[in-house]
Amino acid sequence: MADSGRLFGVRAMLCGGANGIGEAIARTLVRHDASVVAVDRADSDIETRYRDVSGATGLAARFDGDEHAAAAVAAAEKQLGGLDAIVISTGLQVQPPLQDAETHAGVLQGRLTGIRQLFAAALPRMKRSPAGRFIVVGMLRSAFGRDAELLVQEAEESLAGLLRELAVDAGPFGITVNYVQPGALMTPESRRVFSDDKSLRDFCIERSAARRLGEALDVAKAVLFLASDDATFVSGSGIAVDGGRIR
Repeated sequence: MADSGRLFGVRAMLCGGANGIGEAIARTLVRHDASVVAVDRADSDIETRYRDVSGATGLAARFDGDEHAAAAVAAAEKQLGGLDAIVISTGLQVQPPLQDAETHAGVLQGRLTGIRQLFAAALPRMKRSPAGRFIVVGMLRSAFGRDAELLVQEAEESLAGLLRELAVDAGPFGITVNYVQPGALMTPESRRVFSDDKSLRDFCIERSAARRLGEALDVAKAVLFLASDDATFVSGSGIAVDGGRIR
């Protein structure tokens, strides 16, 4: 495959690799010669999912809370023999979709806290990398109700603000910090949501300039760019993978 060695030598930890977007990211990274440890819950079957995927290993571990985050990062680094990149692809879908500000605030705060904890655990280790990468995938549009546009905007702006802050902390060490903001994608998780609420699915399609739902691979390709040498001078930034939005 052309350009297959784009990530040769990159050692990446992927948080949330059991299925959907996380699995697409893991398979895309190893296809370009990265080594990946995909971490997910013990009940996710993560350790068997990548058994036949060359370059990828599944690791069952928690990464919520400072101690769990530190332990998971240490375990991934040990398996990889070093750590160059962390990709966070967890908490992208909520079921049922968020509708009210109070519930949304709790979910959002929990996710932002988790990102901070993983960053704090990873930063000392990624300082030893010649080109560290910290990449976060934003929440899916299907995680929010049809009339929750203000909540969508708050989630996206909060993520962008946090990662700009972390980019400042990481910059002196040559580590970039970026995010991918998906729109409405068809994943195993969102498929269940859209099955329960077809009006939400239709709304998401209508609001997309592409007039369709995206795929997990669309996000994985954007992550590939941010993990590669092509994005060496890109930090504190985000890539929208939403087909374009009709306001």
